[in-house]
Amino acid sequence: MITDKNVLRGMDSLDDAGVYKLSDDLALIQTVDFFTPIVDDPYDFGQIAAANALSDVYAMGGKPLTAMNIVCFPTKKLDISLLQEILKGGIDKMKEAGVVLVGGHSVDDPELKYGLSVTGTIHPDKILATSGAKPGDKLILTKPLGTGILSTATKAGKTSKQTIARVTRSMAALNKLASELMQEVGAHACTDITGFGFLGHISQLAHNSKVGIKINNDSIPYFTEAEEFAMLGLLPGGLHRNREFYSRMVRFAETVPQFMQDILYDPQTSGGLLISLAPDAAERLLERLHKTGIKEATIVGEVVARPAGKILVS
Repeated sequence: MITDKNVLRGMDSLDDAGVYKLSDDLALIQTVDFFTPIVDDPYDFGQIAAANALSDVYAMGGKPLTAMNIVCFPTKKLDISLLQEILKGGIDKMKEAGVVLVGGHSVDDPELKYGLSVTGTIHPDKILATSGAKPGDKLILTKPLGTGILSTATKAGKTSKQTIARVTRSMAALNKLASELMQEVGAHACTDITGFGFLGHISQLAHNSKVGIKINNDSIPYFTEAEEFAMLGLLPGGLHRNREFYSRMVRFAETVPQFMQDILYDPQTSGGLLISLAPDAAERLLERLHKTGIKEATIVGEVVARPAGKILVS
Protein backbone atom coordinates (compact mmCIF):
# COMPACT_ATOMS: atom_id res chain seq x y z
CA MET A 1 0.00 0.00 0.00
CA ILE A 2 1.25 3.52 -0.85
CA THR A 3 1.84 5.56 2.32
CA ASP A 4 2.16 9.29 2.90
CA LYS A 5 2.66 11.08 6.23
CA ASN A 6 0.09 13.67 5.19
CA VAL A 7 -2.71 11.09 5.00
CA LEU A 8 -4.42 11.68 8.34
CA ARG A 9 -7.34 9.30 7.67
CA GLY A 10 -7.03 6.66 4.98
CA MET A 11 -8.11 3.19 3.93
CA ASP A 12 -6.94 1.55 7.16
CA SER A 13 -8.83 3.78 9.61
CA LEU A 14 -12.46 2.75 8.85
CA ASP A 15 -13.56 6.39 8.88
CA ASP A 16 -16.27 7.96 6.76
CA ALA A 17 -13.87 9.81 4.42
CA GLY A 18 -10.21 10.25 3.62
CA VAL A 19 -8.33 13.25 5.02
CA TYR A 20 -5.13 14.67 3.52
CA LYS A 21 -3.13 17.39 5.29
CA LEU A 22 -2.11 20.35 3.13
CA SER A 23 -0.70 22.57 5.87
CA ASP A 24 -0.72 22.96 9.65
CA ASP A 25 -4.18 24.52 9.53
CA LEU A 26 -5.78 23.01 6.44
CA ALA A 27 -6.67 19.48 5.30
CA LEU A 28 -8.79 18.08 2.48
CA ILE A 29 -11.66 15.66 3.08
CA GLN A 30 -12.48 13.39 0.13
CA THR A 31 -15.31 10.92 -0.33
CA VAL A 32 -17.36 9.26 -3.07
CA ASP A 33 -20.71 7.47 -3.07
CA PHE A 34 -23.25 6.40 -5.68
CA PHE A 35 -26.03 3.83 -5.91
CA THR A 36 -29.11 2.62 -7.80
CA PRO A 37 -32.51 4.33 -7.34
CA ILE A 38 -34.32 3.67 -4.06
CA VAL A 39 -37.36 5.83 -4.84
CA ASP A 40 -39.44 6.14 -8.01
CA ASP A 41 -39.27 9.92 -8.39
CA PRO A 42 -36.05 10.87 -10.28
CA TYR A 43 -35.77 14.33 -8.69
CA ASP A 44 -36.08 12.84 -5.19
CA PHE A 45 -33.48 10.20 -6.08
CA GLY A 46 -31.05 12.95 -7.09
CA GLN A 47 -31.66 14.79 -3.81
CA ILE A 48 -31.12 11.67 -1.71
CA ALA A 49 -27.98 10.56 -3.56
CA ALA A 50 -26.42 14.00 -3.16
CA ALA A 51 -27.32 14.28 0.53
CA ASN A 52 -25.91 10.81 1.12
CA ALA A 53 -22.57 11.63 -0.50
CA LEU A 54 -22.24 14.95 1.32
CA SER A 55 -22.94 13.30 4.66
CA ASP A 56 -19.49 11.73 4.95
CA VAL A 57 -17.88 15.17 5.06
CA TYR A 58 -20.36 16.37 7.68
CA ALA A 59 -19.66 13.28 9.80
CA MET A 60 -15.96 14.18 9.90
CA GLY A 61 -16.79 17.73 11.05
CA GLY A 62 -15.79 19.24 7.70
CA LYS A 63 -17.24 21.69 5.23
CA PRO A 64 -17.98 20.31 1.74
CA LEU A 65 -16.90 22.72 -1.02
CA THR A 66 -17.00 21.02 -4.42
CA ALA A 67 -18.57 17.96 -5.99
CA MET A 68 -18.42 15.97 -9.22
CA ASN A 69 -21.29 13.96 -10.65
CA ILE A 70 -21.00 10.21 -11.17
CA VAL A 71 -23.60 8.91 -13.62
CA CYS A 72 -24.34 5.47 -15.03
CA PHE A 73 -27.29 5.67 -17.41
CA PRO A 74 -28.92 3.16 -19.82
CA THR A 75 -29.35 5.43 -22.84
CA LYS A 76 -31.17 2.77 -24.85
CA LYS A 77 -33.69 1.91 -22.12
CA LEU A 78 -34.60 5.20 -20.41
CA ASP A 79 -35.54 8.66 -21.63
CA ILE A 80 -32.89 11.32 -21.08
CA SER A 81 -35.49 13.49 -19.31
CA LEU A 82 -35.21 11.14 -16.31
CA LEU A 83 -31.51 11.86 -16.06
CA GLN A 84 -32.18 15.58 -16.29
CA GLU A 85 -34.50 15.36 -13.30
CA ILE A 86 -31.98 13.32 -11.31
CA LEU A 87 -29.24 15.85 -11.98
CA LYS A 88 -31.58 18.73 -11.10
CA GLY A 89 -32.33 17.10 -7.76
CA GLY A 90 -28.62 16.67 -7.07
CA ILE A 91 -27.77 20.24 -8.07
CA ASP A 92 -30.54 21.70 -5.91
CA LYS A 93 -29.28 19.74 -2.91
CA MET A 94 -25.72 20.92 -3.59
CA LYS A 95 -26.95 24.51 -3.71
CA GLU A 96 -28.67 24.01 -0.36
CA ALA A 97 -25.37 22.76 1.04
CA GLY A 98 -23.37 25.63 -0.47
CA VAL A 99 -21.42 23.18 -2.64
CA VAL A 100 -20.24 23.92 -6.19
CA LEU A 101 -20.55 21.32 -8.95
CA VAL A 102 -17.25 21.39 -10.85
CA GLY A 103 -17.63 18.48 -13.26
CA GLY A 104 -18.29 14.77 -13.42
CA HIS A 105 -18.27 11.65 -15.54
CA SER A 106 -20.96 9.54 -17.17
CA VAL A 107 -21.02 6.11 -18.80
CA ASP A 108 -23.64 4.18 -20.74
CA ASP A 109 -24.57 1.39 -18.34
CA PRO A 110 -27.39 -1.18 -18.25
CA GLU A 111 -28.24 -0.14 -14.67
CA LEU A 112 -28.97 3.43 -13.59
CA LYS A 113 -26.72 4.79 -10.84
CA TYR A 114 -26.01 8.29 -9.52
CA GLY A 115 -23.89 9.89 -6.85
CA LEU A 116 -21.11 12.35 -6.12
CA SER A 117 -17.43 12.64 -5.47
CA VAL A 118 -17.10 15.34 -2.80
CA THR A 119 -14.18 17.44 -1.57
CA GLY A 120 -14.30 19.43 1.64
CA THR A 121 -11.95 21.09 4.11
CA ILE A 122 -11.20 20.87 7.81
CA HIS A 123 -8.55 21.96 10.31
CA PRO A 124 -6.25 18.94 10.92
CA ASP A 125 -6.75 19.26 14.70
CA LYS A 126 -10.56 19.31 14.48
CA ILE A 127 -11.24 16.03 12.67
CA LEU A 128 -14.13 14.08 14.19
CA ALA A 129 -13.06 10.50 13.59
CA THR A 130 -14.49 7.18 14.74
CA SER A 131 -11.60 6.77 17.20
CA GLY A 132 -12.49 9.57 19.64
CA ALA A 133 -15.35 8.15 21.73
CA LYS A 134 -14.63 8.20 25.48
CA PRO A 135 -16.04 6.17 28.40
CA GLY A 136 -18.89 8.14 29.93
CA ASP A 137 -19.94 9.72 26.63
CA LYS A 138 -23.56 9.75 25.59
CA LEU A 139 -24.55 8.81 22.03
CA ILE A 140 -27.01 10.87 19.99
CA LEU A 141 -28.69 9.62 16.79
CA THR A 142 -30.18 12.36 14.62
CA LYS A 143 -32.45 10.46 12.16
CA PRO A 144 -34.81 7.49 12.51
CA LEU A 145 -33.83 4.02 11.28
CA GLY A 146 -35.63 1.67 8.92
CA THR A 147 -35.09 3.19 5.47
CA GLY A 148 -33.68 -0.02 3.99
CA ILE A 149 -36.65 -2.11 5.09
CA LEU A 150 -39.07 0.53 3.84
CA SER A 151 -37.28 0.78 0.49
CA THR A 152 -37.63 -2.99 0.12
CA ALA A 153 -41.33 -2.78 1.00
CA THR A 154 -41.76 0.06 -1.50
CA LYS A 155 -40.29 -2.07 -4.29
CA ALA A 156 -42.86 -4.70 -3.37
CA GLY A 157 -45.65 -2.11 -3.62
CA LYS A 158 -46.51 -2.33 0.09
CA THR A 159 -45.89 1.21 1.39
CA SER A 160 -48.34 4.11 1.40
CA LYS A 161 -47.70 7.43 -0.33
CA GLN A 162 -47.52 9.11 3.08
CA THR A 163 -44.81 6.71 4.27
CA ILE A 164 -42.81 7.13 1.08
CA ALA A 165 -43.01 10.93 1.41
CA ARG A 166 -41.87 10.88 5.04
CA VAL A 167 -38.95 8.54 4.43
CA THR A 168 -37.92 10.53 1.34
CA ARG A 169 -37.85 13.77 3.36
CA SER A 170 -35.62 12.12 5.94
CA MET A 171 -33.16 10.70 3.41
CA ALA A 172 -33.00 13.97 1.46
CA ALA A 173 -32.33 16.05 4.59
CA LEU A 174 -28.75 17.29 4.92
CA ASN A 175 -26.72 16.52 8.04
CA LYS A 176 -25.21 20.01 7.72
CA LEU A 177 -26.90 21.65 10.71
CA ALA A 178 -26.37 18.67 13.01
CA SER A 179 -22.68 18.69 12.06
CA GLU A 180 -22.30 22.38 12.80
CA LEU A 181 -24.08 22.11 16.14
CA MET A 182 -22.08 19.08 17.32
CA GLN A 183 -18.86 20.97 16.67
CA GLU A 184 -20.08 23.96 18.67
CA VAL A 185 -20.68 21.85 21.79
CA GLY A 186 -17.45 19.84 21.46
CA ALA A 187 -18.28 16.36 20.17
CA HIS A 188 -15.62 13.67 20.64
CA ALA A 189 -16.44 11.37 17.72
CA CYS A 190 -18.99 10.91 14.96
CA THR A 191 -20.06 8.65 12.12
CA ASP A 192 -23.04 8.65 9.80
CA ILE A 193 -25.37 5.68 9.61
CA THR A 194 -25.45 4.29 6.08
CA GLY A 195 -24.96 0.92 4.39
CA PHE A 196 -23.49 -1.01 7.35
CA GLY A 197 -26.57 -0.20 9.43
CA PHE A 198 -26.71 1.21 12.95
CA LEU A 199 -24.93 -1.75 14.53
CA GLY A 200 -22.28 -1.94 11.81
CA HIS A 201 -21.27 1.70 12.13
CA ILE A 202 -21.43 1.71 15.91
CA SER A 203 -19.26 -1.44 15.95
CA GLN A 204 -16.64 0.44 13.95
CA LEU A 205 -16.86 3.30 16.45
CA ALA A 206 -16.34 0.91 19.35
CA HIS A 207 -13.47 -0.91 17.63
CA ASN A 208 -11.61 2.24 16.60
CA SER A 209 -12.13 3.96 19.97
CA LYS A 210 -11.27 0.79 21.93
CA VAL A 211 -14.42 1.11 24.05
CA GLY A 212 -17.64 -0.76 24.71
CA ILE A 213 -21.09 0.62 23.98
CA LYS A 214 -24.46 0.13 25.67
CA ILE A 215 -27.57 0.82 23.59
CA ASN A 216 -31.03 1.41 25.03
CA ASN A 217 -33.38 -0.36 22.64
CA ASP A 218 -36.40 1.67 23.82
CA SER A 219 -34.69 4.96 22.88
CA ILE A 220 -33.94 4.12 19.23
CA PRO A 221 -35.89 6.36 16.80
CA TYR A 222 -37.29 4.41 13.84
CA PHE A 223 -40.05 4.59 11.27
CA THR A 224 -42.91 2.70 12.89
CA GLU A 225 -43.95 1.18 9.55
CA ALA A 226 -40.59 -0.64 9.44
CA GLU A 227 -41.74 -2.80 12.37
CA GLU A 228 -44.65 -4.22 10.38
CA PHE A 229 -42.59 -4.96 7.28
CA ALA A 230 -39.74 -6.49 9.27
CA MET A 231 -42.20 -8.86 10.92
CA LEU A 232 -43.46 -9.80 7.43
CA GLY A 233 -39.91 -10.65 6.36
CA LEU A 234 -39.51 -7.78 3.86
CA LEU A 235 -35.80 -7.39 4.58
CA PRO A 236 -33.06 -6.15 2.22
CA GLY A 237 -30.16 -8.43 1.41
CA GLY A 238 -27.72 -5.99 3.00
CA LEU A 239 -29.41 -6.49 6.36
CA HIS A 240 -28.51 -10.18 6.38
CA ARG A 241 -24.92 -9.41 5.36
CA ASN A 242 -24.60 -6.82 8.13
CA ARG A 243 -25.91 -9.31 10.69
CA GLU A 244 -23.53 -12.01 9.47
CA PHE A 245 -20.50 -9.73 9.67
CA TYR A 246 -21.18 -7.74 12.86
CA SER A 247 -23.13 -10.17 15.08
CA ARG A 248 -19.92 -11.39 16.74
CA MET A 249 -19.53 -7.91 18.25
CA VAL A 250 -23.15 -7.54 19.40
CA ARG A 251 -25.12 -9.04 22.29
CA PHE A 252 -28.88 -8.56 22.58
CA ALA A 253 -30.81 -8.82 25.82
CA GLU A 254 -33.64 -11.37 25.68
CA THR A 255 -36.17 -8.51 25.86
CA VAL A 256 -35.10 -7.02 22.50
CA PRO A 257 -37.68 -8.19 19.90
CA GLN A 258 -36.57 -9.71 16.60
CA PHE A 259 -38.04 -6.87 14.52
CA MET A 260 -35.92 -4.37 16.46
CA GLN A 261 -32.80 -6.44 15.90
CA ASP A 262 -33.60 -6.35 12.17
CA ILE A 263 -34.01 -2.56 12.23
CA LEU A 264 -30.68 -2.14 14.00
CA TYR A 265 -28.91 -4.16 11.28
CA ASP A 266 -30.90 -2.50 8.47
CA PRO A 267 -28.66 -0.78 5.85
CA GLN A 268 -29.55 2.90 5.71
CA THR A 269 -29.38 5.39 2.87
CA SER A 270 -28.49 8.96 3.86
CA GLY A 271 -29.07 8.20 7.54
CA GLY A 272 -28.39 10.45 10.50
CA LEU A 273 -25.27 11.22 12.44
CA LEU A 274 -24.28 9.15 15.46
CA ILE A 275 -22.46 11.54 17.79
CA SER A 276 -20.39 10.71 20.88
CA LEU A 277 -19.95 13.47 23.44
CA ALA A 278 -19.81 14.21 27.17
CA PRO A 279 -23.16 14.05 29.05
CA ASP A 280 -23.50 17.80 29.62
CA ALA A 281 -22.62 18.52 25.99
CA ALA A 282 -25.11 15.86 24.88
CA GLU A 283 -27.94 17.59 26.72
CA ARG A 284 -27.01 20.96 25.20
CA LEU A 285 -26.77 19.47 21.72
CA LEU A 286 -30.08 17.64 22.03
CA GLU A 287 -31.81 20.86 23.06
CA ARG A 288 -30.32 22.76 20.11
CA LEU A 289 -31.17 19.99 17.65
CA HIS A 290 -34.80 19.97 18.76
CA LYS A 291 -35.06 23.77 18.66
CA THR A 292 -33.73 23.86 15.09
CA GLY A 293 -36.19 21.27 13.79
CA ILE A 294 -34.28 18.00 14.15
CA LYS A 295 -37.04 16.66 16.36
CA GLU A 296 -36.26 12.94 16.20
CA ALA A 297 -32.71 13.28 17.53
CA THR A 298 -32.39 11.10 20.63
CA ILE A 299 -29.84 9.91 23.17
CA VAL A 300 -29.67 6.20 22.35
CA GLY A 301 -26.88 4.91 24.56
CA GLU A 302 -23.57 5.44 26.28
CA VAL A 303 -19.89 4.59 25.94
CA VAL A 304 -18.26 2.32 28.54
CA ALA A 305 -14.69 1.21 29.06
CA ARG A 306 -15.31 -2.54 28.88
CA PRO A 307 -15.67 -4.84 27.11
CA ALA A 308 -13.81 -3.00 24.39
CA GLY A 309 -15.19 -3.42 20.89
CA LYS A 310 -18.47 -4.96 22.07
CA ILE A 311 -22.04 -3.68 21.81
CA LEU A 312 -24.76 -4.50 24.33
CA VAL A 313 -28.37 -3.77 23.29
CA SER A 314 -30.87 -3.97 26.14
